[in-house]
Amino acid sequence: MKYLLLTTAFILSIMAVAHADDYVLTLKDHQFSPKELTIPANEKIKITVKNLDSTAAEFESSDLNREKVVAANGEITVFIGPVDAGTYGYFDDFHRSTTTGTIIAK
Repeated sequence: MKYLLLTTAFILSIMAVAHADDYVLTLKDHQFSPKELTIPANEKIKITVKNLDSTAAEFESSDLNREKVVAANGEITVFIGPVDAGTYGYFDDFHRSTTTGTIIAK
C-alpha cells in the first residue's frame, strides 16, 4: 500500500509538471524580451529562458527565490508557482543595472 501511494504521488507530480503553462523569455543584447511577462496567478508555470547573447547570463528573482545561470547561446527552464496575484521582479545578475524585467501574476 505504501508503494502504491508513493507511485501515485510521483505520477501526479509528473502530470502537474507536464501540464504547466509554458512561457518564453529571450535575452538579446543584455535585454529581456518581453520586459513584462503576464502569467496566471495560482498556477504552476514553466519559463524557458533563451540566451541569444555570446556571454553567459543569470536569470535571478529574489521575489520568486530563483537563480539560474544561462550559458551563452543556451537556454534553461525555470518552474515557478503557484504564486499569488502580484508583481515579481527578475534580472540578469551579471548585468543587473540594465537587464531587468517584471512578471505580473493575475
